[in-house]
Amino acid sequence: MDLRPITDSQKTQFNKLATHVIQSWEWGEARKALGVPLLRYGIFTNGKLVKAFQLTLHKIPLANKFVGYLPKGPFPDKELAEALKKIGKENNCAFIKLEPDVILNESEGSLADASFHKSPKPLFTKYNFVLDITKPEEELLKNMHSKTRYNIKVAQKHGVKVIESTDDKDFETYLKLYFETTKRQGYHGHNKNYHKKIWEALKEKNMARVLIASFKGEPLTAWMLLNFRDSLYYPYGGSSKSHPEVMSNNLVAWNAIKLGKRLGLKKFDMWGALGPDANPRDPWFGFHKFKRGYGGKLVECIGTFDLVFDYPLYYLFTLIDKLTPLKIFLLKILGK
Repeated sequence: MDLRPITDSQKTQFNKLATHVIQSWEWGEARKALGVPLLRYGIFTNGKLVKAFQLTLHKIPLANKFVGYLPKGPFPDKELAEALKKIGKENNCAFIKLEPDVILNESEGSLADASFHKSPKPLFTKYNFVLDITKPEEELLKNMHSKTRYNIKVAQKHGVKVIESTDDKDFETYLKLYFETTKRQGYHGHNKNYHKKIWEALKEKNMARVLIASFKGEPLTAWMLLNFRDSLYYPYGGSSKSHPEVMSNNLVAWNAIKLGKRLGLKKFDMWGALGPDANPRDPWFGFHKFKRGYGGKLVECIGTFDLVFDYPLYYLFTLIDKLTPLKIFLLKILGK
């Protein structure tokens, strides 16, 4: 196996092989700007780069070791296992967590290499809605749930206006609504600096923008959208409690789909969902139901894996994370 660090001069080649926006060079630059150690590697065959990935390193509190995190990367085969064993040992890792961007029914029946263990702690849900946006708008509307189509018309009838922007003042509007939502819903969100660094690194390369829906001049819904290769991604959004009757969320989603089409993209990746038998009592069911309404395909990724080097520390780390007061411990040090 020919494993080599990737240099700045190989950025274009790297992005051609990167599997997800989180694996893009630009996302990696944002993580570096946040002070997170980032490693980029390539696997070469006959001198040609054939597989590329990046991972971050996160210090384990009170221990002189790190956790490696490789989100949305390539298939965890034997070749990747050997590469990560080398990387993990060279960088004093207790373990490396992987969440491959590989759809279960598209993995050609292959099994992950035996070196990888199914992780007890996923960071990304293994399910997601992905919408084929190469279809005509009329067909996309037809494939939506009737209630979703109705809500889009309600928003239009009320005169809700949606703007697309890369202006920093509109990004601040997005942040206000995002943090208003995390506080109201009571879930863990990344801090302002995290969002700002992602925004700055990707906007500069025409890979980020916000959509903002307003009613009578009042911003009600704001999404940050990212594009990479053939996909549009909806990772973060926020909304106001004001005027729920005008259905601004639905119109933003429809405008996002139309934006993806204008950009010539093929897929709208909605970043996460519950499983096929979602429980209506699940606190995330509302988000799941909203996304489901747009007619995307519910896909299942192969899951989360850990490559372990220090089992005692790994088991201790996992145990601490399960304790209720420290439930977001792993999320805080790794981040998505």
